[in-house]
Amino acid sequence: MRSRSQVGIVGAGPAGLLLSHLLAQRGIDSVLIEIRSREYCEARQRAGVLEDGSVRLLREAGLAARLDQQGIEHGGIYLQFGGERRHLDFRDLTGRTVTVYAQTEVVKDIISRRIADAGPGAIQFSATDTEVADLDTDRPVLRYTSEDGVRYEVTCDAIAGCDGFHGICRPAMPAGTLTTVERDYPYAWLGILADVPPSTDELIYAHHPRGFALHSLRTPAISRLYLQVSPDEDIASWPDERIWAELSERFALPGWTLRQGPVLDKGITPMRSFVSSPMRYGRLFLAGDSAHIVPPTGAKGLNLALADVAHLAPALDGLLRGRPALADAYSATCLERVWRSTHFSWWMTTMLHQTPGADAMETQLQLSQLRYITTSRAAATSLAENYTGLPFPT
Repeated sequence: MRSRSQVGIVGAGPAGLLLSHLLAQRGIDSVLIEIRSREYCEARQRAGVLEDGSVRLLREAGLAARLDQQGIEHGGIYLQFGGERRHLDFRDLTGRTVTVYAQTEVVKDIISRRIADAGPGAIQFSATDTEVADLDTDRPVLRYTSEDGVRYEVTCDAIAGCDGFHGICRPAMPAGTLTTVERDYPYAWLGILADVPPSTDELIYAHHPRGFALHSLRTPAISRLYLQVSPDEDIASWPDERIWAELSERFALPGWTLRQGPVLDKGITPMRSFVSSPMRYGRLFLAGDSAHIVPPTGAKGLNLALADVAHLAPALDGLLRGRPALADAYSATCLERVWRSTHFSWWMTTMLHQTPGADAMETQLQLSQLRYITTSRAAATSLAENYTGLPFPT
């Protein structure tokens, strides 16, 4: 079946969903397809820290009703090292905050809004055999097979590849078009979601001789915690009791106790830095994880995806109205932020994790850097500025 849409969007993660919503607010129609089911998209556990600009963007888009009710505003973080836990006050340092609100909930919010605004067909879930074609023309084509087996061919004015690192859009760009830079880290995160109230009021980033640990949270009743492990670690070798024992050791401080409870979900996430450029070929535009990946230490992945879309929506609006300046600048504009966030995420990661085979010199350099951040207002402000986020487009 052949059809027509101004914009084809591949991928119903935060980037694709938000883009479809922002385009609709501008009177631009789009078709949004996703290979997974709605149930899968609304259940997968991902990031949970929103920058100040991300919160403002969602509010301005009319998508923050639940975020404002359930999100937990944080004015700083704790850095723990050398047997001490020190607080960085973001409000004092930058006047900005971050908000803990899971990516899962952001996805639920936008899916509900898109379906409420445009009906059940607003998002084509469980699509298969997706491909993009005719990328050297001003009428690129999006093809897919719907859940009920109908083959669609959609002629578009532009296509947005929001389909993640393993998606089909980036590989569809002609050979030699892209430059990719990447780094795999010699450690991973074992993460758990636990049915227990958090043991902290704000996130704890812990440097420890046995490896990094992070205490985050999802709600006042649900905790999210992480341990540094080897990338080839077998999750089966980590029963709940072992996880809690290791977390307790890495977070241990006199007079402080880590609350424990039932583990609702657990998994191992490898860590990678990846940047692909340019983020545009003709009328195919990349956004989010399809173009870049950062290690989760700096809480940048979700926020970068939202920032990309904050640029892409007005860029596509201008392109379709014969004003291509923003579209022509899209890749360079986004990549400036991407590289700043990539550096910050790398810096946080290498400062806090134990590198296999590292000598005592590396450990002492890490500790020196952590002491400097927690005793120098200038250093603390730099971390706070990057963590709470660069300004979003207005």
